[in-house]
Amino acid sequence: MFDDALLSEIRSRFAHVDSCPFTGPRVFFENAGGALTLNSVVETSARFAAIPDNQGRSNAASKALDEIITKMRADTALFFNASGGAVMVGESGTELLFRLVQDACLGAKEGGVVIGSTVEHPASRSACARWADVSGRPHVLVAHDDATGQVTPDAYAAAVTDQTRVATILHTSPVTGMGMDVAGIAAAIRAKAPDAFIIVDGIQHACHGGIDVDAMGVDGYVISPYKVFSRHGYGVAWASDRLTALAHDSLVGGPSGKWELGTRDTGAYATFSDVVDYFDWLGTQVSDREDRRERIVAAGHAIHAHEAGLTDAMLNGTDNLPGLVDLPGVHILGGADNASREGLVCFWADGKPSGDIVDALNEEGVRTHIRKNDHYSGNILGPLQQDDCIRVSVAHYNSLGDVRAFLGAMQRILMG
Repeated sequence: MFDDALLSEIRSRFAHVDSCPFTGPRVFFENAGGALTLNSVVETSARFAAIPDNQGRSNAASKALDEIITKMRADTALFFNASGGAVMVGESGTELLFRLVQDACLGAKEGGVVIGSTVEHPASRSACARWADVSGRPHVLVAHDDATGQVTPDAYAAAVTDQTRVATILHTSPVTGMGMDVAGIAAAIRAKAPDAFIIVDGIQHACHGGIDVDAMGVDGYVISPYKVFSRHGYGVAWASDRLTALAHDSLVGGPSGKWELGTRDTGAYATFSDVVDYFDWLGTQVSDREDRRERIVAAGHAIHAHEAGLTDAMLNGTDNLPGLVDLPGVHILGGADNASREGLVCFWADGKPSGDIVDALNEEGVRTHIRKNDHYSGNILGPLQQDDCIRVSVAHYNSLGDVRAFLGAMQRILMG
């Protein structure tokens, strides 16, 4: 885990790290709903909001904006480890998933099926349901394992055939908290359907580090920057050269390979460069690597290790505080001992409504979230016959002190 000095430096780079602007001091364990924002992103957003010039004009300001956009595309390709393809900015991560799935379904070879899994967020599942139907294909869902909260390469391999035309994969679940073996799943798909278009929902995974689309062997990867230390109002995606070559919504006579429609906010591009710069900086603190991509990779490893320490303390206790597994009537979604967990614990307690626990934690100054058996989380909670659960989601700027505050509050809530 990060030492106190580095963690203090990390926390100093984020806005509202220990205090809500509306309610005062609090611990922020709602990172899966939207991570804290880098101070650099706040400053960049304000600076670009005041710039009156548009891109593509014959003046110095406009050319500077064009250069900023070009830099962001290069930064993002490095962050994704994409040696080819195109980087695009859209309305949101969900909107970009719909666009990539649409183009894949409409551009793939005729016939066959679209395949995904039951663990997926409704963004990718809904996109596939719609565009599989429009393109006249069945939408096949691979079942996830209720006990572990994930879907495996073997499960995909059993369902994929040479008739698979489009496939979607969830990198990390925002409900179970478990990461999937994306490279393994993609390899299982390619073994039987080498020409299938494979699109990954990386929205929940991105802030935990470790994106490598070249190694994954996929055709699309989508994230939501507000969940990886940037701000709301835009999404970011990468599409392979062959996915980009398909027909997609664009202006007649416009440049080939261009995904964006209309003029996007240059500040959005600039703020994602801020995110990549932050990962690069963190890599300098946890490694002696000279290569920028290697520093980003090192940052991801360090983030994963720190968050694993936090969730282990949350589950098994720290100092003299019992962990969730030792509190009466607590059930851990996906199991307490699960190596695939990424910075998130979902649980419920017998005889205590989840909404009451979330409210009580708020009163104690600990921000969490309820997940309900609805269109967002019913695919996970429904098979468990569970109406709701409490989601506690950490990020690498959280501390063991935050975990102690949470466990102390839970002990008072459940044990009086």
